[in-house]
Amino acid sequence: MFCKKFGDIMTISGFEMVYCFNRMKKNVLNKIMGSASKMAMATFTSRILGLVREQAMAAIFGASGITDAFNVAYRIPNMLRDLFAEGAFSPAFVPVFTEAKNKDFNTARRLLWSMFIVLLILTVFVCLLMIIFAPEIVATIAPRFASHAEKFEITVNLLRIMAPFLSLISIAALFMGALNTLKIFFVPAVAPAFFNIVMIVSIIFLPRWFESHGIRGVYALGFGVICGGLLQIIVQVPLIIRKNLGPMGPVNLISSHTKKIFARIGIGSIGIAANQINIFINTMLATGTVVGAVSWLNYAFRLFQFPLGILGVSIAGSNLVHFSDAWKAGRKEEAIGFLKSSYLLSLITIFWAMSMLFAMSGPTIHLIFERGAFKFTDTLMTTDVLRLYLLGLPFYSLYKIFGPTFYSLDKPKIPVIISVCSIIVNIVFCLTFVPIFGFKILALGVSLSITINALLQAVFLGKMLSLRPSFFLNFKVIKVILSGSVTCGIVFVLTEYFFDYNQSFLVKILIFVALGLFGIFVYGSLLALLGEWNNLKKVLGRFKK
Repeated sequence: MFCKKFGDIMTISGFEMVYCFNRMKKNVLNKIMGSASKMAMATFTSRILGLVREQAMAAIFGASGITDAFNVAYRIPNMLRDLFAEGAFSPAFVPVFTEAKNKDFNTARRLLWSMFIVLLILTVFVCLLMIIFAPEIVATIAPRFASHAEKFEITVNLLRIMAPFLSLISIAALFMGALNTLKIFFVPAVAPAFFNIVMIVSIIFLPRWFESHGIRGVYALGFGVICGGLLQIIVQVPLIIRKNLGPMGPVNLISSHTKKIFARIGIGSIGIAANQINIFINTMLATGTVVGAVSWLNYAFRLFQFPLGILGVSIAGSNLVHFSDAWKAGRKEEAIGFLKSSYLLSLITIFWAMSMLFAMSGPTIHLIFERGAFKFTDTLMTTDVLRLYLLGLPFYSLYKIFGPTFYSLDKPKIPVIISVCSIIVNIVFCLTFVPIFGFKILALGVSLSITINALLQAVFLGKMLSLRPSFFLNFKVIKVILSGSVTCGIVFVLTEYFFDYNQSFLVKILIFVALGLFGIFVYGSLLALLGEWNNLKKVLGRFKK
C-alpha cells in the first residue's frame, strides 16, 4: 500500500503521489458521506415525525389565534436555544472539546461536565427570568396581542410552561456535541424524534383531557414540549456512560478550555443577539398583519427546514467534526478536502430537494396540512411563503457548513460580523416592504439575508484557506444548478397539468409519488448526461449502506 499518512507524500514517486491523493480524496468523501448518511437517516425519522406533529396541529388547531399564541410563546425559548445550544454554543464547544480529547481524554471528560454545570446554571437563571417577566416579554415581541386579552393570557401562560425547555435542549445539545466528536452520529441525531413523538401524543390525546379538567387544551402543547425536551436528554445518557463520558471530578469551571469556549460564545453572542433582533422584528411585523400570518410562516418554515435538517444539517455536522479533527491535528490539506466534499455533497442533494419542493409546493402543503381546521386558503398562503423561503435553501445549507468552519480555524469573529451585516439587510428590507406587500416579504427577507451571509462567508474562507474561485464555482456546480433548474421546470409543468386538488386522496397520493419519482429520474439522468454519473453513484451507493 502506498502512503499510509499524508506526510508520506514527500517520499514517494509521481505515480504513487497521484494514487495517494486519489485514495485520500475517496477516503475523505467516504468519511463525510458515512457520517452524514447516519445523521441524515436519523434526522429523516425526526423530520417525518415533525411533519406529522405539524400536521396534527394544523388539523386540530388550524392557522388561528391559538396557534399564533403557541408559535410566539414557543419561539421565545427557541430563540435563546441559538445561544445556549445549536447557535453559539455548539460551534464553540466542539472544536475545543476535540482539542482537549486529542491531548487527554479525562481532561475532555471533565470539560464536558464543567460545561454541563455552567449551562445548567445559566439556562435555569434565564428560565426564571422568562417566567417572571413573561407578560413584558410577550408584550414586547407581539405587541398586537395586548389588544386581545385572551390570546395574550394564553401566550404568557404557554411561555411560562415552556421556559424550562431552554435548559433541557441546551443539555441535549451539549451531549450531542460530545458524542459527535467521538464519531457517534445516529443516536444524537435521532433524539429529536422522541421529542416529536411526545408532541404528537400531546396534540392528539391531551387537549380533551385537559379541557375535561377545566384547563385550556392548548396548554397540552406546552406540557408536551417539556416532556419531549427531557426525553432528548434521556436517550443520550446511556451512550454518554458507555463511552466513558459519565460524570468525573473535580470539575473546573474556569479552565483554559472553558475560557476559550466562553470567549467564542461571547463573540458568537453578538451574532445571536442580532439574529434575535431580526426574529423579534419579523414576529412583530407578522403579528401586525393578518390573523394566521405567524402560523402560515411557521408551517412553511417547517417544510423549508425538512430537507435542510435531513441533508444540510447532517452534512454540516459531519463536516464540523471531521474538519476540526483534521485541522487541529495539522492535516490541513485533508481538512480542506473535507470542506470541499461537504460543499459538493450539500449542493447535489439540497439543489434537488429545493427543485422538487418548489415545483410541488402546493400539492405538498395540501396533502400534509389541509384537513380539519386547516383550509384551502391556508394552503394557498403557506405555498406562497414556502416558495419564497426556498429561494435561499441552497445558501442556508452552505451557511450551515461554512459558519462553524470559522470556529475550527479560530476565527469566530468573521461569521459573527457577516451575520450582523446580513441581518441588518433583512431588517431594513422587511421594514421597508412588509407595509407595502404584506407578511410574505418576511420569507423573502430571510432568503435574501442568508444568501448574502453564505456568499460573504465563501469569500472570507477562500482568502483564509487560499482557495481559488473555482473551489466554489466550477463546472460541477454549474451542472448541479442546471440539472436542478430544468428538473424544477419540468416537474412544475407536469404538476400543474396532472395534479387535481379535487380528486380522491388516494389518487392524489399516487400522482404525487409518481411526479416525485419522475423528478428523481430527471435530475439523476441530467447529472449523468452531464458527466456526473460517478459522483451521483457514490452518493447513492453510500446512502444505501
